[in-house]
Amino acid sequence: MNDMVGESDLNLQAAARRALADRLGALRAEYTAAATAGRGGRGVQAQYAAGMDRLVRSLVEPVVGTAAPFVVCAVGGYGRRALCLHSDIDLLLVFDGAIGAAEERVVNAVLQPLWDLRLSVGQHIRELRELDEAEDDNPEFLLALLDLRLLAGDVRLFDHLLERTHRTEAARHADLVTALLKLTDERYASFNNTLYQLEPDVKNAPGGLRDISAVRWLRTLAREAFAVRGRLDGERLEDAEDFLLRIRSLLHLEHGRDANVLTHDSQDRVARALGLPGADLRQQVEALMGEYFRHARAVTRALDWSRRVVRPPAVPDDAGPVTASLAIGADGVEFVDPDKAAVQPAVWLEAFALAIANREPVSEQVRSVVQANVGRYTADYFTATEEGRLRLRSMLHPTPGLSARLSDMLECGLLTAIFPEFEKIHCRVIRDFYHKYTVDEHTLLAIRALESLWHPPSASRARFASILNEVHEPELLTLALLYHDVGKWHEDDHAVESLRLARPMLARLRLPDEARQTVEFLIRHHLAMSRVVFRRDFTDPETVAQFAVEVGNEEQLKKLCLMTLVDMDAVGPGTLTPWKEDLLWRLYVDAYNRVTLGYADELIQEDQAGRASVMAERPNDVSEAELTRFLQGLPRRYLSVFGLSTIYQHVRLARGLLPDELHASLERRDDIWELTVAALDKPYLFSNIAGVLSYFGMDIHRGQAMTTPDHLVLDIFEFTDGEGFLRQNASARDEIARVLRGAVAGSIDVAALLRGRRRSIVYRRRREVGTHVHLDNTHSQKYTVLEIVTDDAPGLLHRVSRTVSDQGCDVDLVLISTEGRKAVDVLHVIRHGRKLDEPAQAQLERALEQALEETYEAD
Repeated sequence: MNDMVGESDLNLQAAARRALADRLGALRAEYTAAATAGRGGRGVQAQYAAGMDRLVRSLVEPVVGTAAPFVVCAVGGYGRRALCLHSDIDLLLVFDGAIGAAEERVVNAVLQPLWDLRLSVGQHIRELRELDEAEDDNPEFLLALLDLRLLAGDVRLFDHLLERTHRTEAARHADLVTALLKLTDERYASFNNTLYQLEPDVKNAPGGLRDISAVRWLRTLAREAFAVRGRLDGERLEDAEDFLLRIRSLLHLEHGRDANVLTHDSQDRVARALGLPGADLRQQVEALMGEYFRHARAVTRALDWSRRVVRPPAVPDDAGPVTASLAIGADGVEFVDPDKAAVQPAVWLEAFALAIANREPVSEQVRSVVQANVGRYTADYFTATEEGRLRLRSMLHPTPGLSARLSDMLECGLLTAIFPEFEKIHCRVIRDFYHKYTVDEHTLLAIRALESLWHPPSASRARFASILNEVHEPELLTLALLYHDVGKWHEDDHAVESLRLARPMLARLRLPDEARQTVEFLIRHHLAMSRVVFRRDFTDPETVAQFAVEVGNEEQLKKLCLMTLVDMDAVGPGTLTPWKEDLLWRLYVDAYNRVTLGYADELIQEDQAGRASVMAERPNDVSEAELTRFLQGLPRRYLSVFGLSTIYQHVRLARGLLPDELHASLERRDDIWELTVAALDKPYLFSNIAGVLSYFGMDIHRGQAMTTPDHLVLDIFEFTDGEGFLRQNASARDEIARVLRGAVAGSIDVAALLRGRRRSIVYRRRREVGTHVHLDNTHSQKYTVLEIVTDDAPGLLHRVSRTVSDQGCDVDLVLISTEGRKAVDVLHVIRHGRKLDEPAQAQLERALEQALEETYEAD
C-alpha cells in the first residue's frame, strides 16, 4: 500500500513538473517569436515578466500558511519587468520570524522547481529583522531593493517590508548615491570611459542598460533635487531602453545564454532582424551602429546630467566674469550673455580655449548655444582672420583636457564645422577586428594619450615624454592626429585619402610651408614606423637606413615616433604592451642615430668594438677559442641584439651538442617568454620548434634563426603564454622540453600533434582575412623578405616555415605581428646562401598559397 502511495506521489510530482515545463516552454516560445521579429523590447519583456510572475505564484500558493508569514518579491531587473530570455530571475524571500525547517521547506518549494527548469535564479533570503541591518558591503543588493515588487505572500508583511526599505533608503541616501556613483565609475573605467565601442556591451558599457537603471535610481534617491532642477527627457530614455532591450533579446536568442556584447558577427544578424534601412547588409549594419550610438549618447548625457543634479559641482574660487563675454560658473565656462553669444562664433572658440587653458569644463549652456546655432557657419568663417587661425592653432597645443574639450566640440557640432572633413569618420565603424572604438573616438583617444605624456604614467612612457618636451610646434601633432584616419571613410589606402582630405584644411589654416609639410608627412607616413617595428628586421642596419631616409630629419622622426606611440595606444586596452613600447623605442634610438649621422660611422666601429668587448669581458668558464668559434659566422646584428651575459649563456648552451639533440633555455620577462634553442642544423628544425610552441598554446610574437658555417643553429622565440600552460602547470617546462627533444630527434611528429589541435572546435575559426603572400628582394641586402598576411590560426608559423623548408629555403629571421584575427608573418629567407630569383619566388608563393588554402579547407 505504501509503495502504491509513493508511486502515486511520484507520478503527480512528475506530472506537475511537466505541466510547469510546458507553461514555461509556451511562455518562452511566445517571447522567442517576438524577439526574433525584432520586437523584444520593453513591452515584450514586461509581458514575459508577467508570465514569469504567474509561474512563481503558482509555486507559492500551495505553501501559503505552512510557515511563518512570508513574501516572495521580484528585485533588480526582474523587479523592473525588464526580463530577457536568459536574465537572472532575481527573487527576495522574506519571513516574518526566524527561519526554521518549515520556512526552509517553503524556500525549497519555490526555488527547486525553478532550478529544475534550468532558470538562472538569483535568490536573497532574509528574516524581516535582518533588513534593519545595514549591508554596507553589498551595495548591489541595496540598489536592487529600489525595484522591489511583490509577487506573492502576505500583503501586510510586504507593507512592513516596503516601509523598512524606504526607511533604510532615506537613512542611507547619501551612502547609496556614493556607492552607485562608485560602481558606475568602476564600470566606465573598464570600458576606457568611452561609449564608442565597436563591439559594445549593450548592458554594461557606457550608454547601456545599466546607465538607464542608474539614472532611474538617482531620480528615486534624490526626488527633491530633481524636482528643483526640472524634468528629464524620460521619453527619449525609454526609446533608448526599448532599442537596447530589442538588441539584448536577439543576443540572448543567438547565444542561448545571458550574452550582451554586440559583436561584429552579431551585428549582421541584429541589423537584419531589426529591419534597419540600407541597400545591402553593410549599410544596414552602419544604420544599426549609428542608431546604437545615437541612443547611447542620449543615455550618457542623461546620466551625466543626473550626476550633476545629485552632486552639484562646487563653485570654483575663481568663479565670475573673465572677459566681457565669458565667465566661470559652477558648471564650467559659460557665456555672460547667451543670446548675444549665439551670433558670435568667435566667442565660441574663446570659450573652449578658456576651458582648456584653465582646465575647466564647458557648461551645458555653452554646448546648447553652440549646437543650436553652429549650422549657420561654414569652415571658412572660423579661419577667415589671422586672429582666428592663430587662436585655433593655439587651442590644439596638446595640454591636459584638450581631448575632452574636442569631444565636447564634436558633440555640439563645432569640431565638424571647423574641420568638416572629420564628419566622414563621425561614429564610423571599421570592422578590422583590431580597433576597439569608432574611428572618431580612436582619434580623440590618441590625442588624449598624447596629452597624457605631460604626466607619464610609467618610467618607460617617460622616455617618450622627453621627446614631447623637445619637439617644436606640438600642435602640429594634434592637427595630424585629427586627420590621420579621416580617409577611413573610404576603402582604399586610407593614408592617401586622409592626406587628400587634409589639404583643404591646411589651405584654410594658411600654415607656413614647413609646418604644412610636417603635417602632410605625418599623415602620409603615420603607419611607417609600426610597419618597420613589427614587419621588418630593424636590427638589420639596412632596414634602419631605409627608414631613416624615409623619415628625413630629426624633428619629423620625433613627431612620427610620438604619433605612432599614441596611435597604437588608442587602438584598445592592452594593445600597446611594454614589449611593443620597448621595440618602438629601440627603433627610435637606432633611427635617431642614423638620422643624426652618427649611426653609420659607429656601425663599423661599434661592430669591431662590440666584438672586442665580448672577448674582453668573457667569464672564466668561456675560453677565447670557444668564444671565437661560436661567434664565427653569426650575423653582425647578433652583437647589437644581445647583451654580454646573454651571449655567454648562448655559448654555454651550444656546448657539446650531438646530432638529433638540442639544448634549450626558457626565461620570462614580464608577459613575454623567451625560448632559446641551440642545435645542429637539420631540415625543418625551426618549423618543428614553432609547431611545438603552438601545440602548447603559445602565441609567438618574434623569432630568430641563425646558423653558423659549423652548422650550429641558434633559434630564439619570444612568445606569450596565451592559454596559461606555463602559468598553471608546475611541470610545464619539463613537458615542453620533452616534446621539443622528441621533435628534434624525430620520435614525435609535430604535424600530427597540430592536426589534432586544429580539429578541436575550440580552435576552429572562420576565415575573416584574405591571404596575401608577397616576396621582395629590395628590403634587405642579403635576404628575400617574405610577407604573409592571413587569418591567425594555431600552428600557422609551423605550416609557413615548413612550406619554406619544403622549397629548399632557409629561414633566418621571423617577425610576427598579430592584429586581432589577422596574422602578419615576415620571414627573411635564402636558398643556397642567396636571395631567391623570380622563378623561385613564384614557386614559393604558389606553394604557400596552396598550403594555407588547404589548411583552412581542412579546418
